[in-house]
Amino acid sequence: MAKKNNRFEVVFMDGNSIKDGGQREILVDTETGVNYLVWKSGYAGGITPLLDREGKPVISAVVMKD
Repeated sequence: MAKKNNRFEVVFMDGNSIKDGGQREILVDTETGVNYLVWKSGYAGGITPLLDREGKPVISAVVMKD
């Protein structure tokens, strides 16, 4: 069995993937700190890095895990 990898952490979740405008999540890469916006609706979805006003990726402080 493959080792479970917890590289991405969900820091925000809103909506419902079955109805309304879909489900929105913000994930943080625990190795790089880069934030990603994930959108899911039914069988469709997408992911993109979050960008600041200058077009640079939003980066959160990374807490080192053992």
